[in-house]
Amino acid sequence: MRPFSVNIRGQLHTFSQPQVMGILNVTPDSFYDGSRTPRSLPDAVARRAEKLLEEGADLIDIGGYSTRPGADDVSPDEELRRLQTGLEAVRKLSADIPVSVDTFRASVACEAVGSLGADIINDVSGGLIDSGIYRVAAELHAPYILMHMRGTPSNMQQYTDYSSYGGVTAGVAAELKQAICKLNLEGVADIIIDPGFGFSKTAAQNYELMRELPQLAMLLNELPMLVGISRKSMIYKPLDTTPARALPGTTALNTLALERGAAILRVHDVAEAVQVRDVMQLFGSPSLCDKKPTKHD
Repeated sequence: MRPFSVNIRGQLHTFSQPQVMGILNVTPDSFYDGSRTPRSLPDAVARRAEKLLEEGADLIDIGGYSTRPGADDVSPDEELRRLQTGLEAVRKLSADIPVSVDTFRASVACEAVGSLGADIINDVSGGLIDSGIYRVAAELHAPYILMHMRGTPSNMQQYTDYSSYGGVTAGVAAELKQAICKLNLEGVADIIIDPGFGFSKTAAQNYELMRELPQLAMLLNELPMLVGISRKSMIYKPLDTTPARALPGTTALNTLALERGAAILRVHDVAEAVQVRDVMQLFGSPSLCDKKPTKHD
């Protein structure tokens, strides 16, 4: 990956190696039951946050609204209460670690970043569900993670035809370019790209997109790219297994994503992803093998 910089609360953060983003779901119904830490169990939320930090997460992504197909709708007020529970748990442990909030609602993003201590907006809808979220990111000078999706989480798999573009990679690039132009016009300075694995894409398209990540990066002017494939159906369904048993496949795809230039890995299993990242760094720079041991060695 190329080194990249983002401005977080007025401070320029420069990253020279891939970052590992740990997932903190303050939800009762996320697709992977091992990641569910409901707001009604604040001790479980606190333990999950502590584990992410102990295992070496560079960033934490907090979600209060499950986007799996068939998940219950959640009111903005309840989503905010869930995010607040997660943010309080993280900030008790670390005032410095960058925290993103996984939301597609402008009002929720505004409150979470403006008042509750979040730093980054992670929008799975890429502004399609609530275009006001672009303005929020601009006004709060918050980095914005732009994910590719079509439709909504409940109907997104109806929109997997990219034939008019000649293929999924060209289609994703074209649609993300449109969103990037709108973000630039609003004044959003720091944009991170998420290709949206599993969203509005078939399993075959997900793997095609993974193979062509370098081409996608080139088409999008080498903006930093976040890859989130942790335990997703693109792994467990073709292998006829379950999310709980999809860690080996996740590790394999995270390795391939890093090889193809991913800047951030969004994962449920931080320790494993950190080890993958560190081994890939050693592979790229054999001289690093002589470095002094760190707390993770």
